[in-house]
Amino acid sequence: MERTINWALVGTGTIVRKFLLGLRAAEGANAAAVVSRTKENADRFAAQYGIGKSYASYDDMLNDSAIDVVYIGTPHTTHKDYALRALKAKKAVLCEKPVSINAGELEEMTKTAREMGVFFMEAMWTRFLPALYKVREWISGGLIGDVRMVQATFCFNSPWNPEGRLLNINMGGGSLLDAGVYPISLASMAFGGKKSEGIRAFLGIGKTGVDEEFAGVISWGEKRLAQVSSAIFMTAANDAWIYGTQGRIHIPGFVFAHCADLIYDGRIPYHYEPDFVSNGYNYQAEEVMRCIREGKLESEIMSHGESLNVMKIMDEARSQWGFKYPGE
Repeated sequence: MERTINWALVGTGTIVRKFLLGLRAAEGANAAAVVSRTKENADRFAAQYGIGKSYASYDDMLNDSAIDVVYIGTPHTTHKDYALRALKAKKAVLCEKPVSINAGELEEMTKTAREMGVFFMEAMWTRFLPALYKVREWISGGLIGDVRMVQATFCFNSPWNPEGRLLNINMGGGSLLDAGVYPISLASMAFGGKKSEGIRAFLGIGKTGVDEEFAGVISWGEKRLAQVSSAIFMTAANDAWIYGTQGRIHIPGFVFAHCADLIYDGRIPYHYEPDFVSNGYNYQAEEVMRCIREGKLESEIMSHGESLNVMKIMDEARSQWGFKYPGE
């Protein structure tokens, strides 16, 4: 029986609640503590979800020797500070996507993780879904030949709330970082996690100063291209297509992928629909715990280098439109 891994949850918002639901389905995981800005919030969350410890002080949680790994589910403007403090306290870190505001922040985070000898990973939960494992297997096995093009979109229609995080430039709001990171990361995966060669980006800047729509064409060189897009005030099919020289892969609703289709040229399509446990957030937690038990500092599936490549793509997209966040 493998040892139980004790988790501390940082934040009490929607994404933390989703992660906790998945964590409860991950074998060997224990939601041991929660941290919030006030003791009242922390106590209420702990009581509601049956978590043993609650903290209003981040440092007090980090001083708890029972905690093995910290999940950071707060707004992305806070990620660097929380991650650095946890890593310096020798706590493993799973940090919600986007892992940082820009590549410079992420470089500091990964450098600290390596120096401290502590595991660190971006919480790109989609990457660990069973259907995506099969997609990577098809690609690496050459079943669609050489991957030449990826098309992926992630859009949703959110309510207009200029005070909310999504539209707040001071909290890292906007479509690109919140939604566009998914299709960009998927394209990176399809091209083997390699460094891209450039992007031509288009941003639709709204009334609050953040991008409400994003579209981009990214080159991975050697005739390899990705067409990616996102939006926060419209709906779309949100599918992904990966095209190769001998076939193609279709991932319906790829961010929440329950299935995938392999379509060979001239052959009957193959539909893959594996069992899907809980809400899917459990799979990334299981990967983190596997890496911790094996003494690894990063995951091969979502490596430091690949997260950094994705952040650099988004930095360049914003740079082309002169879009900076406060403090950059």
